Amino acid sequence: MDKLQEEKIEKLGAFEIDELLIQAAEKNKNFLNAGKGNPNWINTKARLAFCQLVEFGVIESQRTYNQTDIAGDITTAGIYERFSAFLIARDDETAEFLLACLAYFKTEFSVPLDDLVAELIDGAIGNNYPTPNRVLKHSEKILATYLEEVLFNGTELASETEIFPTEGGTAAMVYIFQSLKENKLILPDDKIAISSPIFTPYLQIPELHDYQMVEIDLQSSEENNWEVPVEEFEKLLDPKIKAFFLVNPSNPGSKALGEKELDKIKQIVEKRPDLMIITDEVYGSFVENFQSVYTAVPHNTLLVYSYSKLFGATGWRLGMIALNQENIFDQAIQNLSENDHQELTERYSLVTLYPDKMKFIDRIVADSRSIGLYHTAGLSTPQQMMMVLFSLTHLICLEKPDRYINESKNIIQGRYELLHDQLNYPMDNSELNSKYYSLIDIYRLADQLYGQEFSTYLKNHFEEIDFLVNLAEITGVVLMDGVGFGTKAGEIRISNANLPTKDYGIIAEKILELLKEYHLQFLALTK
Repeated sequence: MDKLQEEKIEKLGAFEIDELLIQAAEKNKNFLNAGKGNPNWINTKARLAFCQLVEFGVIESQRTYNQTDIAGDITTAGIYERFSAFLIARDDETAEFLLACLAYFKTEFSVPLDDLVAELIDGAIGNNYPTPNRVLKHSEKILATYLEEVLFNGTELASETEIFPTEGGTAAMVYIFQSLKENKLILPDDKIAISSPIFTPYLQIPELHDYQMVEIDLQSSEENNWEVPVEEFEKLLDPKIKAFFLVNPSNPGSKALGEKELDKIKQIVEKRPDLMIITDEVYGSFVENFQSVYTAVPHNTLLVYSYSKLFGATGWRLGMIALNQENIFDQAIQNLSENDHQELTERYSLVTLYPDKMKFIDRIVADSRSIGLYHTAGLSTPQQMMMVLFSLTHLICLEKPDRYINESKNIIQGRYELLHDQLNYPMDNSELNSKYYSLIDIYRLADQLYGQEFSTYLKNHFEEIDFLVNLAEITGVVLMDGVGFGTKAGEIRISNANLPTKDYGIIAEKILELLKEYHLQFLALTK
């Protein structure tokens, strides 16, 4: 590939470049893709439980009608007892788990158990529209309680947290940006702050014609182990900055905000009570004693979470938006001009008699279906049931800490250590590092191995993408360019989640082999 082609490629988004690298690498018999972050493990308990919910749902539906392959619908009255009997008769580990879930409901929920079980079974079968369309009634409490357990670190916020399940975290992002715009909370030329490097859409979406916002970066760097320096948060005091977007722990830096950063954000919000904060915390469960931004400033924070990474569920598309019942998003809408209020009243009057009282989180739901299809909005009920079951595997876990979560962390830890050991590259073993990704500075590695003169040669004689292109074409190894995430040139992102552990030693070996080839070229030129 010549330099001109590489320059064109560099203009693409990071994940589009990744697809091109995959095409180049797939021809190699030793193809290894450590680009995307989908894990190569799955949670089995929740999936098997889902199958039993469906099986019982079919049996239950056949009670009302049963001809050929057609069954009727479920009957709520007595369904708790019938389901309990079904599980007792099954007498296996999955049934035992579901019986433990029923016992948990009995202890934790002051609602008719028939109603709760009917929601589970009907939801798994998926023969009705989601009702309520934002989130199923009893499921919302389970999801909020799960968030409190894995992200809030002892702060009790579940009872005041409202949930909107979405088609993964990416759909949540799209819906949030869209509703912020539709409700006049962000406007073209508004400033937004972004903690970078960051997951690429947070950099790309604001620049699109639909939004045209001005980005202000709160920059972290490898020299600081990808921690955002506390003084960077001072930028948020600018009243022209409408919103602050971050991924916590960061992607690709993998670093979570610590106590000092969260305290600083609280101080900023005391001076900027109008500041909107949107935090994506999908990797939070990989950090010991993780603390969500939402716990620090709950009324200013819109929280995004996804089940995809922890539970190996990228194909299920399971995410959610969480918002406090009292929040500044609703307040900001109330403070809009009379003309803006009139326009929004017209927009939402199609779906509610009281548009002025419609909460922002419900407006997100309506906007997600272009208002007119609000009555069919909402994540599919089987997807919601899968989220509930994943949540329950943690909520009813008798052993604390949760063995499943600990094993997931150990998998990541082992791969991170092997990669860095083989490269002889510095590790960050702080409690705040999720280690889900590694960012490797190729220029730093070149300097470390062969000296500064060679490192400078690499920077000056090759496009940033050249190393990754050759790594893919020659060795079959696919890694991602960090520049698309907002890093400096030369940083490459390696996912520690999606390949067998031994392969991370091979990836390190191929990186070192290719650097050696570049060095041999350098020596030939400098003789």
